[in-house]
Amino acid sequence: MNNVSLNDEEFINSTAYQEFMNNNKGTGYLRIRAYAANQAVPITGLKILVNKKIDGYNVNFFEGYTNESGVIENISLPAPRNNNDDLVIPKSTSYEIVATNNMNNTSLAFIVNVYDNLYVIQNISIVPKMGDD
Repeated sequence: MNNVSLNDEEFINSTAYQEFMNNNKGTGYLRIRAYAANQAVPITGLKILVNKKIDGYNVNFFEGYTNESGVIENISLPAPRNNNDDLVIPKSTSYEIVATNNMNNTSLAFIVNVYDNLYVIQNISIVPKMGDD
């Protein structure tokens, strides 16, 4: 699978990406909250990637690090627009979140559904690695 970013001009001009954007004309928002010790300790500097697989490409929509509060806010992502007919089962787009803890070389992956005009919160609980296990 090819990894690309939204800076890859060839990919953003591709039919696959244009079709994805035509089907996702709305915007949804994601908030990441990373913590340890039963939500008592925020995790600063946790690397977060938000990806989507589109037609054989792994597209990176966001890359960043949690702040001193263990949070990244207002990650804007394409989502399908919903109308009143869609309210029973609203349309969404799934994204993969990969959280990498450089302190102990661990990664966690999550799938999150993003909806037009809504904020989705993904909590990430980090368990400290003990010893050499």
